[in-house]
Amino acid sequence: MGKYIINGDERLVGEVSVSGAKNAVLPILAATVVGGNRSTIFNTPNLRDVDIMEKILISIGCKVERMDNIMYVDSRNLSNTNIPDELVREMRSSIILMGSMLTRCGETKVSYPGGCEIGPRPIDLHLKALREMGAKIDESHGFLYCHCEKLKGCEIQLDYPSVGATENAILAAVRAKGTTVIRNAAREPEIIDLQNYLNKCGAKISGAGTSIIKIEGVEKFKDVEYTIMPDRIVTGTYMAASALTGGEIIIKNVETNHIQAIVAKLKEAGCLIYNDNSSLKVIGPEKINYIEMTQTLPYPGFPTDMQAQMMAVLSIADGTSIISETVFENRFKHADELIRMGADIKIIGKVAIIKGVKELTGAKVKSKDLRGGASLVLAGLAAKGTTEVENIYHIERGYEDLDENLRKLGADIIKVE
Repeated sequence: MGKYIINGDERLVGEVSVSGAKNAVLPILAATVVGGNRSTIFNTPNLRDVDIMEKILISIGCKVERMDNIMYVDSRNLSNTNIPDELVREMRSSIILMGSMLTRCGETKVSYPGGCEIGPRPIDLHLKALREMGAKIDESHGFLYCHCEKLKGCEIQLDYPSVGATENAILAAVRAKGTTVIRNAAREPEIIDLQNYLNKCGAKISGAGTSIIKIEGVEKFKDVEYTIMPDRIVTGTYMAASALTGGEIIIKNVETNHIQAIVAKLKEAGCLIYNDNSSLKVIGPEKINYIEMTQTLPYPGFPTDMQAQMMAVLSIADGTSIISETVFENRFKHADELIRMGADIKIIGKVAIIKGVKELTGAKVKSKDLRGGASLVLAGLAAKGTTEVENIYHIERGYEDLDENLRKLGADIIKVE
């Protein structure tokens, strides 16, 4: 599965450019199925999850071509409504194909999704929304058998602002008969990106980025070219790398409005952060300040996808910090690995108490999920000695050329297959 070998305690200096957002491109690729049209997607990141989605699209009859960071999808000749079990199990985001396939084909069969082991992430909100639109969904032997005659617009009240359920409902509603209103919708920027892509294809969606989204069903979609938004979590990860190493990093291709919660916390930690419209300069402090409380929340709160990286930063802060994880139940698996590197962390339920230590030391550690793996790489950059991060398969699901980009900033990191 490969590993990173990092010789730490190097100050990172230089420029890095952020790739397209994983959490935006996956639902947009699922959306290419809806209209039976041709889509050219620019700024597509080169990630394992994108590779899996490409295989899924090909398996159901789409024509897919890739060249560097451009992806072409022709979904006019869809020929299969069964989504391969082995691919769904590798990537949780594949569940958003349910809405696309139902509204396009009237049926689909999909297994329960896989992905990172970060605690229960039930899809009951997805199923409830689709059923309210008229879908019949039978669950048997780990598979979901979904079918409908014609989805109908309706009022959907989400019990929780779930990103995936919001996306699935949007995808199902764009061809449904009548108008759909989603209340308590997730407000993440990636949902705005999905709306913008679909509207460019001819859909009629408004309200993305707010808690109420309105979709008027349409029948015809046109060919489209679209550019994926920058990845705000990748941006935050490089910001954290500068904080941990006392670095001075310029980060390009940034949407600064999307990362205000991250900026606020890293400023609290002592970073100096300057920005213009599309780039950031992050100067790490000589000594990181402790942060009394960081609580993960749905957007625009502090993102759960930055919790692990923030824990790595605070592990060498001057004092005791607390992180409260409110989004997922089991997202502290990286804490045990950071402890192997000398961190002083105690986990009590959904709360982590981090007592800053003078320095971390290199160790053999294992990536157990995507963002937790990124936190171990960050910790290795700051640690004395050599760190080996194993099982980097998870990391490569969400970071394009992470080792190469860090080397450009002066890190001593190599990838070993």
